[in-house]
Amino acid sequence: MTEKRATYVELGHSEDFGLTGLTEKLCSLGHRVDRAQALDAVVRQADQSDGEDAVELGEDARRLLASPLPDTTLHMVWLAAAGRCFDPAEHGMNSRAWLEKVSELSTERLRHNKRSYVPPPVRPVRDEDLCRAVTAEIRALAPALGQAAAPSDLTGCLEQVVTGADADLAFRLLLRTLKVYSIPIEKERYAKLLTLGDRFGFPAAVVHDGLNVIWPPVDPTRRDATWDFGLSGLTARFVAGWHTRGARETVRDAAASDGPERTPGSEAAILLEDTLALLESDLPTDTITTLWLAATGRGFNLDHFAVDGRDWLRQIAEVCEERLHDVAPTYTPAVPTARPGLMQEVLRELREVTLLCADKAVSPDWRPIPATTVLASLEQVITQVDPDLAFRLFLRVLPVLSLPLTEEQYARYEAIGARFGYGEHHVPQVQDLIRRS
Repeated sequence: MTEKRATYVELGHSEDFGLTGLTEKLCSLGHRVDRAQALDAVVRQADQSDGEDAVELGEDARRLLASPLPDTTLHMVWLAAAGRCFDPAEHGMNSRAWLEKVSELSTERLRHNKRSYVPPPVRPVRDEDLCRAVTAEIRALAPALGQAAAPSDLTGCLEQVVTGADADLAFRLLLRTLKVYSIPIEKERYAKLLTLGDRFGFPAAVVHDGLNVIWPPVDPTRRDATWDFGLSGLTARFVAGWHTRGARETVRDAAASDGPERTPGSEAAILLEDTLALLESDLPTDTITTLWLAATGRGFNLDHFAVDGRDWLRQIAEVCEERLHDVAPTYTPAVPTARPGLMQEVLRELREVTLLCADKAVSPDWRPIPATTVLASLEQVITQVDPDLAFRLFLRVLPVLSLPLTEEQYARYEAIGARFGYGEHHVPQVQDLIRRS
């Protein structure tokens, strides 16, 4: 954000906030909200996070109050963002009177925390680049808003908020309007909205949640998730010391971790593909169990619970299928075929590490698993199942075994990851293992 403002993520927000968060709350109450309900919603919005949310709520209201915008403009953008659930005019208030009440209640809540609190001067975002970017999105989306029967002069009013009040709030009002009218948003346009939201410091949910994105079909061949994914990503959730919740619930969370940038169901599809690749392979069940125990550092001891590797994979597959049934019902999973690409490169890296770990073990102090056994199991995955999956599990095992890496090794891992199409933060999970001379 401009003027050295802290981003909203840094301030602890994880969803919509301020005046637009209030409009979302009002929409959730139903089509007609009376004055008492609207005021109660303001109080509840201001009271969130021990009253800290009152800061943004009051600031938003005062940004509009400090602007020269006519009441007709303020009324138009408010009604659009609130889905006409609450119209101040129907309760004897013009828009400025309503915003004054929002500001007053926000200040009152903040004085519970600090009696001497006085609202600071408003700090509108007037950065020229951001203003141009928001205006460009408003104009690009004007035809879609027109087709959705939004008021004909709404986009002009939103542009007035950009130039006459605040680009930050104008963008959030645009997003709320897109959600209220359920405007279909192409994936490319959605990516631009996400990027612009990031420039303002919004949590991704401000853009993502409730937006009618036209997602491309689920594609499990994509490997560009920002962090680890699939079965290797799942093992990271069961690291040593895991005990916070049930195993199936942890898998359910992993299967739903698409993030705001991927088609819903993507993670479940990739996790299911990895799972089926091992489940339907000729690998011995003991080998699959060893791989799981090694990649998690015995965080979830299957053998302790009398569960073998294949039984566990079947449970993972069930959770993935449930998720896909809910969010991508047209997706049809298939047992993946072996992909030999980069087999020799991955084998070479594995065998180089094998020479250095004769004295290493997973869980050396309790039912140890020799590192050589683990790496032999990974070699079977490379040659019989999938070098991609094997390399991802290999990256998970390296920190468990605390195997030192050279900068040259790490550079090769990055090159392999790039050829597999991994996201930017995937291979760096082993960066701390580099021993620099």
